[in-house]
Amino acid sequence: MRSMVFDELFAVLTNLPLGIDDLARLRQWLASVAHPGECLAMIEGMAGTPPCPHCASSRVHRCGQASGLQRFRCCRCRRSYNALTGTPLSRLRKKEKWVPYLQCLLESCTVRDAATLTGVHRSTSFRWRHRFLPGAMHERPAQLSAIVEADETYLLESQKGSRQLNRPPRRRGGVARRRGINREHDCLLVARDRGGHTLDFHTGRGAVTASQLARCLGPVLARDALLVTDAALAYRTFAAKAGLSHETVNVKAGIRARGALHIQNVNGWHSRFKTWLLRFRGVASRYLVHYSGWQRILDDARLTTPALLLRAALCCRRSAGA
Repeated sequence: MRSMVFDELFAVLTNLPLGIDDLARLRQWLASVAHPGECLAMIEGMAGTPPCPHCASSRVHRCGQASGLQRFRCCRCRRSYNALTGTPLSRLRKKEKWVPYLQCLLESCTVRDAATLTGVHRSTSFRWRHRFLPGAMHERPAQLSAIVEADETYLLESQKGSRQLNRPPRRRGGVARRRGINREHDCLLVARDRGGHTLDFHTGRGAVTASQLARCLGPVLARDALLVTDAALAYRTFAAKAGLSHETVNVKAGIRARGALHIQNVNGWHSRFKTWLLRFRGVASRYLVHYSGWQRILDDARLTTPALLLRAALCCRRSAGA
């Protein structure tokens, strides 16, 4: 029997329906044959010779190695650093497992499934999720233009994982004690233009206000943009103060669209987000913006490989002197 070339083997694997156990075995085998320095080479190749994260000086020189990464020393402030210093990935270990873990993020794996597939502890899996995601979330459009739809959605406030609650506990999947939107709900504001560019903001508890809209949407809406929302008073107040063109759709009255004016794109995003969120069986309110950013990354379909996710996290650096 002739040996199978890699292209033929890859075609066979592509057409096979692989389950969780099959993927785990395949990743374990790939980890055993991959070079342990693959992720380190990716990090250094993407970062090049970064400027000093402490004083932003570009006058640096090489200064040995630490943890497999090239170390640099700044000629101005004399402090040393590497390609990860000042990024959300600083001081994380087990770099040889980062690439398969990033693939788990792209596949929306739960904490426990990602831990099983990559061979790390579940607490490590949780920690990595909330280090990689904030970095990748900064890959977002700077401005929305033309026709921009905006609407908010609400999720029941959650203190999942907290050791001390500031309210009486309730069963998972419970309901608010009062009817309607109130301080027991977290507000997630989403704005989306017709080009598919999306921005998400966690505005806090309760119904969104005009001041919150000004803080979130004011800097990202083009001056000539047409803002389309529902008939809530907060949007009308914000648009009038900001001098924006504004059209409303009275959804409560059953009017879903007026010609090209509707908010169905942003409401569709809300629906996809809430359906996707079910697999995690509830998320803590303090991490809600991480999950909305995660869904935005998947929905935009621009960061589609572990290398692109890693590059986005490396590009997210704290400001010099922070």
